[in-house]
Amino acid sequence: MLQWSTVRKDRLDYRSSFWNTQRTVSEGKMSIYSINLRKLIRIFFAPQNLQISILRGDIRSEIAKAEGFESGGGDFYVPFWRDAKDHTIGAVDLHAATEARISMNERRLNLYPQLRDGFLLWWNERRRWTNEPFQEIRSPKGSLRLVRLNATVKIENFLSLQGREDDLHFVYPYFSPRPELSEQSARLMLWAIATANLGVPDDALRVLDVIRGNSFSIDNVGFDGGEEEEFSRRYRSTINLWESLWSEYE
Repeated sequence: MLQWSTVRKDRLDYRSSFWNTQRTVSEGKMSIYSINLRKLIRIFFAPQNLQISILRGDIRSEIAKAEGFESGGGDFYVPFWRDAKDHTIGAVDLHAATEARISMNERRLNLYPQLRDGFLLWWNERRRWTNEPFQEIRSPKGSLRLVRLNATVKIENFLSLQGREDDLHFVYPYFSPRPELSEQSARLMLWAIATANLGVPDDALRVLDVIRGNSFSIDNVGFDGGEEEEFSRRYRSTINLWESLWSEYE
């Protein structure tokens, strides 16, 4: 009888621990309420099946973290973007750097060449307008707080360059192969950055669809005054979908 009680207690303790873990993650839900801008824009404009796939992966990652398991892989795109930045100041050759990255991790074999070719398509076109060297300057970093949603959108990791004294460039990257960055999605991305008050001059700001080599500026897309409402509506819809999917895991 004593043995049975001990085993039963162990099982109850395990079950209690499991549900406490679930409850902690559920109460926090930090992944959707504190999110990177480029990831959020991707979710906004992805087809529904891709939206669900992204959010399910996000939920599983949150649960794994709460249970003490870390992915340890870091951001897939960070090494490429570091090499791209170094290429713009002449510190590395992006072709050679990309090959070296792929040799270290074969998971990069598909997307890294696409990112390289798209970035160079954009960069080489820009270089046609000036032969002056660029230097990397301090990159702005901040967030956009949406009080009504109790949410924070993180904005960071610009390509920040200075040529002549008054020649400044702040380029915010969008890496995803799909959906591509459209004029509509670029407008919301630019609005979020401008509204976050990062100290970036409007005429120096670009968002770049890296794979396709397409950049957008505020002058290109213009603001129509409805950006805040659309951004909030899409974010609220994303949260609702996340909550609905989360309930399946609870």
